[in-house]
Amino acid sequence: MIVPMLKYTFLVFHREYEDFLIELNRLGLVHIAEHDVELSEATTKKVAELHKYERAISFLQKIESETTEKPKINSAPKILDDLTEKQKELEELEGHLESLNKAAQKALPWGNFSPDLIEQLKTERIHLLFYSTSKKRFIELEQNNQPIAIISETASQVRFVYIQQNEEDIDIDAELLELPPLPHSAIEKLIRETEERIKAINTTFNCYANNSIYLLEEQKTTLIRSLEFDKVIRNTFKEAEDKLMVLEGWVPHTKTPALNQFLKDSDAVYFSRKAKPDDKIPVLLKNNRFGKLFEPIGSMFSLPDYAELDLTVFFAPFFMLFFGFCLGDAGYGLLFVIGAGLYKLKAKPEVKPYLSLIQFLGIATILFGAISGTFFGINLIDTDFALTEKVQHLFLNPDKMFNLALILGGIQIIFGLFIKAANQTKQFGFSYALATYGWLVILIGSIVYTVLSGAEIIPKNKTILYGILALGGFFILFFSDPGVNVFARIGKGVWDVYSTVTGIFGDLLSYIRLFALGLSSAILGFVINDIGLQILGSSKIIGPVFFVIFLLLGHTLNILISSLGSFVHPMRLTFVEFYKNAGFKGGGEEYKPFGRINNKG
Repeated sequence: MIVPMLKYTFLVFHREYEDFLIELNRLGLVHIAEHDVELSEATTKKVAELHKYERAISFLQKIESETTEKPKINSAPKILDDLTEKQKELEELEGHLESLNKAAQKALPWGNFSPDLIEQLKTERIHLLFYSTSKKRFIELEQNNQPIAIISETASQVRFVYIQQNEEDIDIDAELLELPPLPHSAIEKLIRETEERIKAINTTFNCYANNSIYLLEEQKTTLIRSLEFDKVIRNTFKEAEDKLMVLEGWVPHTKTPALNQFLKDSDAVYFSRKAKPDDKIPVLLKNNRFGKLFEPIGSMFSLPDYAELDLTVFFAPFFMLFFGFCLGDAGYGLLFVIGAGLYKLKAKPEVKPYLSLIQFLGIATILFGAISGTFFGINLIDTDFALTEKVQHLFLNPDKMFNLALILGGIQIIFGLFIKAANQTKQFGFSYALATYGWLVILIGSIVYTVLSGAEIIPKNKTILYGILALGGFFILFFSDPGVNVFARIGKGVWDVYSTVTGIFGDLLSYIRLFALGLSSAILGFVINDIGLQILGSSKIIGPVFFVIFLLLGHTLNILISSLGSFVHPMRLTFVEFYKNAGFKGGGEEYKPFGRINNKG
C-alpha cells in the first residue's frame, strides 16, 4: 500500500529560518520538494568529499584486523588524507616491487658484482665485456687463450666475461650481453626495503580498520547532514525582498499530526494540499508484516508510481511459491526454516526480517518438496519407505509438475490482469479498464466453458463460446482507448489483440522455467546421493567417512547453486511477466525525509 502524501508550503521570516530548519531536521518528517537548481561549488566539493569517505570506509571494512596497536592520527580528515596518500604510495610500491622481482631474476645469473669496481677498471683502460655462448664454443675460446672467465652456466649455455685492454679490437662468435645496473644482492636489499615499507603501510591500514572506522563514519554522517541542509537552502525560494523564505515538502498523511503540532508552536505560516496528478510525489510503502518482507525484492526493480497500486502484497505469495517450486526439496526447505530460526536467536534486529523471509521461502520449498516427493535428493515416488508408502500415489510426477507450472503461470497472468484493471480504474476511470475486463471475460470464460463442457456439466455448444469471445472482443475493440474517436479505438483494439495474444502465450511458456529448475535441483541431489552410495561401498573403513563428507559438500553446493536460480528466476517472472500483465509503470521516488539521518541514529 502507498501512503497518501500531503504537500506543505512553509513561509518563514528570514531571521527565524535557520532555527526553523534545525527543528524541521530534528522532526525528520518532511521530504523536501526539489526544483531544477544547479549545485553550488561548495556543495559539489562536499559531494566529492563524501565519496572519498565512503570509499575509505569500504576499503577499511574489507580489512580483517585484530591488532591492538593504536593509530597515531585521531582526526577523520587527517586519517582520510593519510589513507589516500598511503593507498597511492602502496600502489606505486607494489608496482615497483614487481619490477624489482623481475630485475632480480635477470640479475641472478650475474652474481654479486661491483659496479664501482667496473667503473674504476674503465679508468685504467680495462673494459669488461659480457657474452653468452654454447659450452662447445666457450671451450674453443679457452683453448685459444682468450682473456675470458665464466660467470655462470647452464646445461647448454655459458655466460662469461671478456677482459678487454686498451680498447683492442676483438672478434668473438658469441652474443654480447648488457650487465644489469645492480647486482643481485643489491636488488634483494631493495626488495626487502620495499617489502618492509609495504608491511608498514598495511600495519597502518590495520590500525585504522580496527580503531578508526567510527571516526570516518561520524564525519560521513556530518557531511550528509550538511548536504541535506544545502539541499534545503538550494530549494528555498526568497520572496518580499529576501525577507520571506518559502519551502515546499511532502509529508505522509499518517505523520501530519506531529508536524502540525510543531507548526502551531512555531511562528511559521503554512498551508497544505492533497497531491495532484502532475506533482512529483515521493513514495512511502506500508504493508502488513508478511508483505513488508518482500519490499526489498520489489525495490530491486523500482518503486511504484504514486498514482498506481503497490504490487508488493500481490506478488509476494507467488514469489514465495515460485521459489519453493524451483528449489523443490523438502529437506532443503527444512534446513532453511530451522537454520534461519536458530540464527534469529542471536541476530541483530535489522537482520531478522531477512531471516523471516528465508523461513517463508523454506516453508514453500517444503510444500513443493512434499508435492513432488523429493527429500535431500531422494525420490520418494520410486523409493520404498514405510512412512511414505501410503501417500506415494499423492506425489506428482514430472509430467504433472510441468502442468502445475503452467497452471500457476496462468493464474498469475490472470491475476495480473485483474490488478491492471484495478490500476486503470484508480488512475483514469472505469471506462479505461473495460478493454482489460474484456480480456478477462475471454480468458476466464473460455477456461470455465472448457472445464464445464469437458465435465459434461454444460453442453458442448460453441454458441456459448462465441458469445464469450464476442462480448470480450466488443470491450477490447471499442474501449481500448476511450479518449480517442471510434476508428482509432478499433485500430488500437486490433493491435491490442495481436500483441496480447502473442504476449500471453510467450509469458505462459516462461513459467516452464519453474519446472525445469525444480527438476534440475532434484536430479543434482539424486546424482550426489548416487555417487555417495558408491563411495560408501568402496571401503568398509574410510568409505563411511568420505560418504558423509561428500554428502555434506555435495548438498551444500547444490543448495547454494539451486537457491541462486530459485531466487533469480521468480524475480524475473515477477518483474517481466507479472509486472507487464499488471500494467506496472514504476519509477516512483523514495520518500526521504529531511533529518532521516538523525532518526536512524
